[in-house]
Amino acid sequence: MATSQKLEEHFLTCTICTEVFDNPCTLVCYHTFCRKCVVNYTKTKPEAISAKSLLCPFCSKMTKVSEPDDRPVEEWADAVKPSFVIQGLLDSFGPGSKGTTNCTWCHAEGETTPASVWCSVCDESMCDRCARMHKRLPSIRHHDVIDLSGEVNIPRKRKVMCSEHKDECVKFLCKDCKKLTCQTCCIIYHRKCESVVTLESEFPALKSKLLNEKENILKKQILMEKKVDTVKSNVITEKDRYVQMESKIKSNGIKARETITLKENKLLDELKEISDRHIEQLNAHIKSAEISVQMYRQQAELIDQTLQSDCDMNVYEMYQGCDAGDVEDVGHTDLKEKGRIARITFRQDSDKLSRAVDELQLGEIDVLYDGVLDLAATPVLRNTISVNAAGDQSDERPLDVTALVIHDTHTVVTTDNTNMSVKSFYTRDNQSRHSKLSLDSRPWGLTKLQHNQVAVTVMNKTIITVEVNPDLVLLSTITTNKQYYGITSLTPSTLAAGSQSPPCVDILDMTGNVLRSVSPLCSGTKILNSPYFLCTTRTGNILVSDYGSQRVLCLTPEGDVVFTYPPTGHTTQVDPRGITSTSTGDILVALYSQNNVVHLTESGQFVRNLLTAGDGVDHPYGVCADDRGYVYVCNLSSGDIKVFTCSDTE
Repeated sequence: MATSQKLEEHFLTCTICTEVFDNPCTLVCYHTFCRKCVVNYTKTKPEAISAKSLLCPFCSKMTKVSEPDDRPVEEWADAVKPSFVIQGLLDSFGPGSKGTTNCTWCHAEGETTPASVWCSVCDESMCDRCARMHKRLPSIRHHDVIDLSGEVNIPRKRKVMCSEHKDECVKFLCKDCKKLTCQTCCIIYHRKCESVVTLESEFPALKSKLLNEKENILKKQILMEKKVDTVKSNVITEKDRYVQMESKIKSNGIKARETITLKENKLLDELKEISDRHIEQLNAHIKSAEISVQMYRQQAELIDQTLQSDCDMNVYEMYQGCDAGDVEDVGHTDLKEKGRIARITFRQDSDKLSRAVDELQLGEIDVLYDGVLDLAATPVLRNTISVNAAGDQSDERPLDVTALVIHDTHTVVTTDNTNMSVKSFYTRDNQSRHSKLSLDSRPWGLTKLQHNQVAVTVMNKTIITVEVNPDLVLLSTITTNKQYYGITSLTPSTLAAGSQSPPCVDILDMTGNVLRSVSPLCSGTKILNSPYFLCTTRTGNILVSDYGSQRVLCLTPEGDVVFTYPPTGHTTQVDPRGITSTSTGDILVALYSQNNVVHLTESGQFVRNLLTAGDGVDHPYGVCADDRGYVYVCNLSSGDIKVFTCSDTE
């Protein structure tokens, strides 16, 4: 009971209405709410209605609904299923999950009678009297009935009612439409469908598929466990490495302290030696002076005795001695010996000492993250992807490129301008494979929308969305009022696209409506000319590679200029094409005429030529970097895609 209460409080409660989930709905962000709650919230957000998507109240991510058409939001939500974990918890611990205590039939009559059996087919519990009635009815007398007198684990069966015909259970499956329906829906909507079966008849096949899926999951589990074991081994290895590095740092610190201590002791020994000599000299000086004082005292006493003797001869002789200087010289010692220490001082340069301490280097710690480009490393060419495909009529011209991971399969998607197609390239079962989606016009720019969806600008004033499985499937065609070239995804419901006529960057919703148009000015002059390639920074700004103005611009979605490369007033010549921003904020730009891919900082400062003609770059167009540390470059002249690594990822 306590477990059930805790589950309801912490895992089965909607954060909007704070009640236990009622008809739960799990969004793409894995947040779950009552269906009615998320519908009511979405109705308050015009951008979500416009994008035909459900909006998460918690993280604001959009959940795209398949085939929304012009249906109301309530019907969109029906297409979004709850997490099987949430539903399982609700079935096991939610309200009504303990319904085997009392007789269901008696309860319908307003009575409370303890249940003694449970029918697995009717999914109802019954008392002895109702159980006897159950046996008398011919249509249900052969149902399996379970005795509830002992400890019995009752499997819960969930009755799903039709959203349109509220009093009918969903019992049929239309294989043509891939929808669960009730009997009335079958009659009304699926009369022409060729394959409508009962859900019960399909159960063995579904169970078989689930068992296969379970086997696949178990295989993945085993692989993941091996990875976990490998990582655990790495943890032990890394801990040993950390201990070694810690030891080295401490050793360097000890050496530095020993050096400082040696210098300190040397200074102290030198001071002691000089100080001892100085004190010895001073003591000798004192002793000599004391002897002189004693001699002077004796001479004074001798003169005094001579004066008291009243002897003329004695007085005269003493006078002659004093007049000759004998008295003064007696006992007089020259205390100013040559080389005597006058004073000892300690001279120090505090600034020099401070600088030396600041510049003291015990070592440096370098960190290289998995899946992050090490742009300080030397790029290595790993692969060359030929974009040739069956049915191509012309030489291939890959203009733009992106990389995705579809079901653990790394997939490269590119736009082939001359062959009017979008192509994907991947490896499966150790075999190189590809897919080709032919179009009615020439494609140009391309951007990733979701983990398995891309948007492509096409030269007939359309933007198409494509699903990558990793084979390509056309999802939708969006008609626009302008011809767009560069394109990038700003949010799940908005795009930014570059137009040459007029020169601007438009912010669009997913239906092609222009929400606002950006055309920045510099000294009263428009600085956009041909925004051929766009990408989004990690801070949400728009990077524009403008072929016409021969510069790269960083714009806010409101149109403010963050920076330009080259900076205003500089005479550096560039011929920019493809552009991408990495997860660390660094920027890579393909320079067509220079046969370079340059590395810029997040603020637009030039770092270096990352790739050159010597690396195999030949008139580059599209460029992108994935989360494995790979860089992809479209070579227009050779019609291929070069794949480089800039990390230790193999």
